[in-house]
Amino acid sequence: MTVKKAISAQQARTFDDYTINHLGIPSPVLMERAALAVTQRLTTSINFELTNVLIVAGSGNNGGDGIAVARLLHLRHIPVTVWLIGNLDHASEQLTQQYEIAKRYGIHVTQTKPDQLTTFTTVVDAVFGVGLSRPIAGQLAEAVQELNQTNLPILAIDIPSGIDADTGQPMGVAIQAIETITMSYNKIGLTTKSGQLYAGRITIADIGIYDPETIERLG
Repeated sequence: MTVKKAISAQQARTFDDYTINHLGIPSPVLMERAALAVTQRLTTSINFELTNVLIVAGSGNNGGDGIAVARLLHLRHIPVTVWLIGNLDHASEQLTQQYEIAKRYGIHVTQTKPDQLTTFTTVVDAVFGVGLSRPIAGQLAEAVQELNQTNLPILAIDIPSGIDADTGQPMGVAIQAIETITMSYNKIGLTTKSGQLYAGRITIADIGIYDPETIERLG
């Protein structure tokens, strides 16, 4: 069995682009696969208690993954709230699409911090993915610190928000996850001591994103 290499943030972007624009697998399909993988882990891991789940979503595709997870939990009759802390004026196309779908399902989406974070039993971190290029600051930094201070079990999607995907170092502040589901390939930063400390247990979910060299060898 071949062990996949860990990849950089730039490689992750390149592989995404190749899979979507060259191979023709639509971005919403990859997002649904990612959400299914996260939901599967949430519902099977002993680390998560799903009495009341909080999805914290940014305005990019990582946030779209999180809102898709909220929908899948909702369909399993699991109480879920989405705290959308990203700016909708700068939202990605996929985030906007998932947001509109969630509203049609009647999922509770709020742009205001819930009054009592400790009433939740599990948090899903879908704020920033591997594309974060600057330190987290301001209200977003405060949100990350508050989530960490709850001591609730946190599952991070792709990488804990605030962790540099290449170095594993926190960029200002970072989510302290108990588990991380990273997509298709591990990230170099998550193989470092610091990255592992913030990521907790790492699961690599094969959602169909491919290295161009792998596809060329198959041909």
